[in-house]
Amino acid sequence: MSNLRFKALETLSFKDFRKDNAIEVPSKLSELFCQNVFSEETMRSYLTKEAFTSIQNAIKKGTKIQRDVADQIAVAMKDWALSKGVTHYTHWFQPLTGTTAEKHDSFFTPFESDRAIERFSGGMLIQQEPDASSFPNGGIRNTFEARGYTAWDPTSPAFILGTTLCIPSIFISYTGETLDYKAPLLRALHAVDEAATDVCRSYFDKNVTKVTPTLGWEQEYFLVDSALYQSRPDLVITGKTLLGHSPAKGQQLDDHYFGSIPTRVMNFMKELEIKCMQLGIPVTTRHNEVAPNQFELAPMFEEVNVAVDHNSLLMDLMARVAHKHHFHILFHEKPFAGVNGSGKHNNWSLATDTGENLLSPGKNPKKNLQFLTYFVNTIKAVHDYADLLRASIASASNDHRLGANEAPPAIISAFIGSQLFGVLEELEKVTDGKLSPEEKTELKLNVVGKIPEILLDNTDRNRTSPFAFTGNKFEIRAVGSSANCAEVMTVMNTIVAKQLQDFKKEVDALIEGGLKKDEAIFNVLREYIKVSKNIMFEGDGYSDDWAKEAKKRGLNNLKTTPEALKKELDKKFIQLYEELGIYSHREIEARNEIKLEKYSTVLSIEATVLADIARNHIIPCALNYQNRLIENVKGLKEIFGEKEFKTLAKEQMEMIKEISEHVSVIKVQVETLLAAIKKAKAVQDSQKMAEAFCNDVKPLFEAIRNASDELEMLVDDELWPMTKYRELLFTR
Repeated sequence: MSNLRFKALETLSFKDFRKDNAIEVPSKLSELFCQNVFSEETMRSYLTKEAFTSIQNAIKKGTKIQRDVADQIAVAMKDWALSKGVTHYTHWFQPLTGTTAEKHDSFFTPFESDRAIERFSGGMLIQQEPDASSFPNGGIRNTFEARGYTAWDPTSPAFILGTTLCIPSIFISYTGETLDYKAPLLRALHAVDEAATDVCRSYFDKNVTKVTPTLGWEQEYFLVDSALYQSRPDLVITGKTLLGHSPAKGQQLDDHYFGSIPTRVMNFMKELEIKCMQLGIPVTTRHNEVAPNQFELAPMFEEVNVAVDHNSLLMDLMARVAHKHHFHILFHEKPFAGVNGSGKHNNWSLATDTGENLLSPGKNPKKNLQFLTYFVNTIKAVHDYADLLRASIASASNDHRLGANEAPPAIISAFIGSQLFGVLEELEKVTDGKLSPEEKTELKLNVVGKIPEILLDNTDRNRTSPFAFTGNKFEIRAVGSSANCAEVMTVMNTIVAKQLQDFKKEVDALIEGGLKKDEAIFNVLREYIKVSKNIMFEGDGYSDDWAKEAKKRGLNNLKTTPEALKKELDKKFIQLYEELGIYSHREIEARNEIKLEKYSTVLSIEATVLADIARNHIIPCALNYQNRLIENVKGLKEIFGEKEFKTLAKEQMEMIKEISEHVSVIKVQVETLLAAIKKAKAVQDSQKMAEAFCNDVKPLFEAIRNASDELEMLVDDELWPMTKYRELLFTR
């Protein structure tokens, strides 16, 4: 293994990646945009008027596409794809593995012994039948049943990847239960559209017919040289380093974020950007991140469903392009101890079909009251369903990041800025019932009317808050870098939909009781502000004081995934999902089961890999070096007298003793770890198994790692088998 480390390091100096992988960027990236997407413009060129109108109605109004029209669309899609050199097609979907899935079928169809054609029909476009037994199902069907179906999602455009036409699809079981991230998301988006539109039309703007939730994600990642990556078995198998002493220089100097992007990395970014443009992913921002070899890519915001698809596609695309540049990309939330982990901030808002952002302050009291309505309702939704939001970002890998002084704590709180906090405090003072003319004037002109369009104090988004208002959108900062955005977006849109439904009922009841519309809205918002104040926090979320204060306020601090997922099955949350038609009771339990199983499996793999490396790599290496020291001591004893020997060999003897102590710790702790894994695996209940891995297995990692890291500082560098942090993080 040590040979592998040094071979990797030797080859790097002879490779001129900067020159060999240089990328020529076209003069205008805009000319490449959507080149490989079956976009609206492409559809206009290839579809009949009937087919084009049908697919637009499906996208905008959710109407069904008739079979004969689907055949027309399929032929047009095939013709376009063939003109681009495409040979195969696939239903591209997002099962509960966290990655995308595809099964390629050829357009090629023989119809006589010596003749063939390229064929693609409406039936092929609408539905496929992949082997569902290959994907997690959470007990939703018998293990011997393999049937599952993918169904075309026309609201997300088809695209070409390589020589394959990819058709975004949902994935369901034979009996109709959802097995993916997309289907529940589409239901949640429909629910929030209906609820938000209803509120808007009733109280603010009758011209609004559709409200579209939008999402802008920020993808953080690490790049590691491919050869060095292959030399680390823990990275290859688990996506993170389980061992490794922190380098002398990490991110202490804060010199990476604002430093120039390394040339080799820039070549990777340039090619990635070109590919993104061709696939219609509107990336606009690229930069270094805080940690060495950590970077970020971010696009313009898009409709949520399309944005989620684009993020999933991007992660696949990034891995492909990185490979070409001899990099391996790491999406793990915490691949290296001692330096910042990676997140994926989700910037969420609501846009109307009249061109307004409902979470953006306006120029007059009416628009600002509209803004406050959606703003306060969102905060109230987060307050009422904080534990559900926490569960949506829970994973074994994100547990390492949350609350680690680089990411928000696991306590769900909202940062809104002092300006808006002051407005809410004024609204809280509103008289119960009818308002006097003076009160109305004061509210409309001096409170609501004076909300600035640019909220200055929100430019600092408070990095310690998991949920922050940033001027015209909410930023969910706790999402992990490897996560599928659909999970948190399904929750976010569901809870806001429910909250807006409740809000409208309450306001309508007050209006029926004799209050004016504005008075009714003010009265309801006042109560929401009072209730939701507990989650509003403007200070340092990393401090112990906040943890104590949060406890006083009754906020949960669910630090681990098993704790968070246990809350997911509360009756309140199940009722919410069933009421809005997002999940059935069976689907909720199945997904909870899948997440718990995944957590236990991830920790089981990490524990086993750690035990193997410790036994097979670290201990033999340490003993090898110890034997060298022993030979050295024996030689000194032969040459020098007893008195001189004791003086001259003292430090070597100490090192021999120290190595033995560390080796002993590793051996004992590995045996304890293996016994704990076996015991945890024997637990039948998924929740209890996850808790066993969390509480009994995971804590044993630290002692093995500490002993190994101490040995790394003692053992001859030329003998050490594991590629070191200084090499992984600073080799570019």
